[in-house]
Amino acid sequence: MIEIYALVVVVIACFATLLYQNTLYSKKTELRDALLVQSELLKERQSFSLPLKMEAYQRAILYLERIHPTSLVLRLNQPEVSAKAMEALLLKALRDEYDHNVAQQLFISEASWKLLKNAKEETGRLISVISEQLSEGSNAIELCSALITKTAEVNPLPSEIAINALKSEFQRLL
Repeated sequence: MIEIYALVVVVIACFATLLYQNTLYSKKTELRDALLVQSELLKERQSFSLPLKMEAYQRAILYLERIHPTSLVLRLNQPEVSAKAMEALLLKALRDEYDHNVAQQLFISEASWKLLKNAKEETGRLISVISEQLSEGSNAIELCSALITKTAEVNPLPSEIAINALKSEFQRLL
């Protein structure tokens, strides 16, 4: 009789061990399947967001190129207006370009966006400081000439720093 009990205990122990191993295998399989699904979702999300991020970086760099003082002068120069009117045109272009691209911050790191904003603010300050240094009756040609001269002296410009940071950050995404 003891032999039967011993046999039953051994069978129960074997069954319990088998059940435990099956449960562990099942949990490992579930975990592997969950990780596989999570990996697939991540790939899908990246395939959706990478083109949007790429476009955001492209637009941010284009923005920074467009607010470079030399670029602003070449694009907006109106020799017949006063220096104050030209200053207003340049500053308005800075704000308009920024407003047009503000949504790009969703796809760019906070640090890079701060560099972009800093480039905008410093470019605006540079324009204003140079404008203030001109005499009362100065015209747009004098302002633009002084701005280009000063731009050549400042190296690197905040917009150039931001462009380099954006390029580096984007390369890390790839």
